[in-house]
Amino acid sequence: MASRLNTSLHNALSLINPFNTKPFSSRNTFRFSKKLSSSSSQSSSCKRALYCTSTFKTHENSGDGDGDGDGGETFVLTTPLYYVNAPPHMGSAYTTIAADSIARFQRLLGKKVIFITGTDEHGEKIATSAAANGRNPAKHCDLISQSYRNLWKELDIGYDKFIRTTDPKHEAIVKEFYARVFANGDIYRADYEGLYCVNCEEYKDEKELLENNCCPVHQMPCVARKEDNYFFALSKYQKPLEEILSQDSRFVQPSYRLHEVQSWIKSGLRDFSISRALVEWGIPVPDDDKQTIYVWFDALLGYISALTEENEQQNLETAVSLGWPASLHLIGKDILRFHAVYWPAMLMSAGLNLPKMVFGHGFLTKDGMKMGKSLGNTLEPFELVQKFGPDAVRYFFLREVEFGNDGDYSEDRFIKIVNAHLANTIGNLLNRTLGLLKKNCESTLVVDSTNAAEGIPLKDTVEKLVEKARTNYESLSLSTACEAVLEIGNAGNSYMDQRAPWLLFKQGGDSVEAAAKDLVIILEVMRIIAVALSPIAPCLSLRIYSQLGYSVDQFNSITWNDTKWGELKGGQVMAQANPVFARIELNPENGEEEKKPKDSKKAGKVKVKVEQQPQTQTVAEA
Repeated sequence: MASRLNTSLHNALSLINPFNTKPFSSRNTFRFSKKLSSSSSQSSSCKRALYCTSTFKTHENSGDGDGDGDGGETFVLTTPLYYVNAPPHMGSAYTTIAADSIARFQRLLGKKVIFITGTDEHGEKIATSAAANGRNPAKHCDLISQSYRNLWKELDIGYDKFIRTTDPKHEAIVKEFYARVFANGDIYRADYEGLYCVNCEEYKDEKELLENNCCPVHQMPCVARKEDNYFFALSKYQKPLEEILSQDSRFVQPSYRLHEVQSWIKSGLRDFSISRALVEWGIPVPDDDKQTIYVWFDALLGYISALTEENEQQNLETAVSLGWPASLHLIGKDILRFHAVYWPAMLMSAGLNLPKMVFGHGFLTKDGMKMGKSLGNTLEPFELVQKFGPDAVRYFFLREVEFGNDGDYSEDRFIKIVNAHLANTIGNLLNRTLGLLKKNCESTLVVDSTNAAEGIPLKDTVEKLVEKARTNYESLSLSTACEAVLEIGNAGNSYMDQRAPWLLFKQGGDSVEAAAKDLVIILEVMRIIAVALSPIAPCLSLRIYSQLGYSVDQFNSITWNDTKWGELKGGQVMAQANPVFARIELNPENGEEEKKPKDSKKAGKVKVKVEQQPQTQTVAEA
């Protein structure tokens, strides 16, 4: 079977061992018919995504980046293309918040970022959901896909490309890719009989299933099916995949996900079907309009078709030249097999480069179970954002869930964390410092922050914590990056308490000058926090930066270099103190929370009704 892999691909991968075909070990029954013998061939500068909700915009169709620092190096990252059988839930939001934070950090480094997200809109489950809601599939997809865009706007997600698998440009790419794989001898026709999970869009081995043939992911019985489908020769790529994973330990992350993938491959790869005979809602198989292309062989190509523009020539060569391979595929662990096994093999067959990394993160759980639309136990992200604002939602999930592992949500924990970290440690430090500056210095800095910090250990502490934050952002340890930024806030609060500038001002004489310098030092700490926290909580960071006397345009042009000490200058006028993050207060008498409107600049509060009931561990699919 080695001869079926073309010579150029063979040389490119430096794979010298012949491919071995493993026999099928499934209890499902294959009946092979003969192979088919023929197939038809088939703007302006990109600004950084640092906008809060009131000024949100995406970078879609915005052209090349204006990268500095790293010479305009391109960084392409993707979320999954979300299935539109139902509106988005917190699991989808979690993945996209994380991706957005990574994209924002990479932009701070001066890289040209292409952040791809979108919706997967074909397949049996979509048609079924549309019918259940009294819609045709196209209308259903329009509505649900738009709900994802709306949620991303609410969460300050600054994506660059939003692809829909129903886009005409996507269909052209899928058909060309299919033709390439077919021409390489990796697609054949066969009968298949087995147990099928409609929600997974996948046939299952009986040994994978729970009692009553229930899918372990969706907790619903699989159905017996027999179909005549087209198959992809995945088994042919057993050894190439083994070698890739052994040679590049960073290809699948975290490391324990790599071990999972290696175990799957070691157990023997089975060819998988790439078409459906009974599903009309999909892209037709070239030269066979009675079959539609299987959802994974369709949807995964969205990462490539997203790179093209509507007015460009729609072919693989053009798409690949615009940014492929991806630097990072960010996915939930439930679709790891498709991205770390199926997708690399498909790309090798088509002669295309593999992505640089696949990162499979954990689940957000509720009642001990993964959140998912099919299970009906989702946490509604729109409600969370409306109740608490985007900064609180983004910060809590990235700070409290160690990226890669499963994590839990409870409202009580949510309120305690965001109050302690954002309202108290960060917000209150800025507010009381600006208050003292107004009262004693007419809101004006008396000296440059560089001069003010001479001989002050706090400066060294902050610089070390900034480096810790950067290192953890780069390694995708988002929770630890948040922790490092919070430590900067803690250091600033400790300095404030130790120095007690309010007392020094009262003492008069030389103490007044010392106190004024202390305020400059603390405000420089706040400026650095605003930059370092901006990938996680961009709207909060903008509010901080604005109160330090900077414009929105100045904030939107910051880079990671701005975390260096010394940007505040003597004579710079600060804005009037106004809380940048309102504390959430629970009124025990009527079970209501009080919090300022997320975009309000007024001191008033709004009340948000909270259900008073035993707290359960809630979370969502990550």
